[in-house]
Amino acid sequence: GSGDSGGERMNNKFDALKDDDSGDHDQNEENSTQKDGEKEKTERDKNQSSSKRKAVVPGPAEHPLQYNYTFWYSRRTPGRPTSSQSYEQNIKQIGTFASVEQFWRFYSHMVRPGDLTGHSDFHLFKEGIKPMWEDDANKNGGKWIIRLRKGLASRCWENLILAMLGEQFMVGEEICGAVVSVRFQEDIISIWNKTASDQATTARIRDTLRRVLNLPPNTIMEYKTHTDSIKDNSSFRNTKITL
Repeated sequence: GSGDSGGERMNNKFDALKDDDSGDHDQNEENSTQKDGEKEKTERDKNQSSSKRKAVVPGPAEHPLQYNYTFWYSRRTPGRPTSSQSYEQNIKQIGTFASVEQFWRFYSHMVRPGDLTGHSDFHLFKEGIKPMWEDDANKNGGKWIIRLRKGLASRCWENLILAMLGEQFMVGEEICGAVVSVRFQEDIISIWNKTASDQATTARIRDTLRRVLNLPPNTIMEYKTHTDSIKDNSSFRNTKITL
């Protein structure tokens, strides 16, 4: 009866949630011809090197995003100098998603920024861009910085990333990612773009931020180039950075 078809539908829905290997995006992997031992080894190699990792694609009937994005998390003990190496070891990938549904699957399990303790950050960047100033996509760029009193970070972060995933900024390929930084006295959100010298782009990002975050009129917004961030930080960093 109708109950059965409902059950089938539910199964299909859950099948789509599982990261199973039945999808047709596996065409070029000849799993069927491999012996089990080889298969395990392949799985192991795949996990070790991201270049061999299976591409993240939208599931059937999901809503694809214009770009794939990766969530990252970092946390550090305040007062410790960070070099770019130690910073890179400190950032952990949470996962990559290609569709609206995959985004919510990660996001719904993540702690809200307002509930994070200590000195922590969430980063949401286009797949392939590391949330580091030195990354090729970031090195000529900068970020808008908005300092928030405690209690606003969770709502602002959600509005910011939904605007980013939904292509609200209308600046072509310029957006690299967004960061929320939880600190003791305040929280900071920022959005990173590729070309710091492009004033039309940075102005448009600023205006979109004001709109999508519904910021109080007296909110101070600061634009900072990553080159300046590197300079300001070089006294703490023990890596030699040539500008």
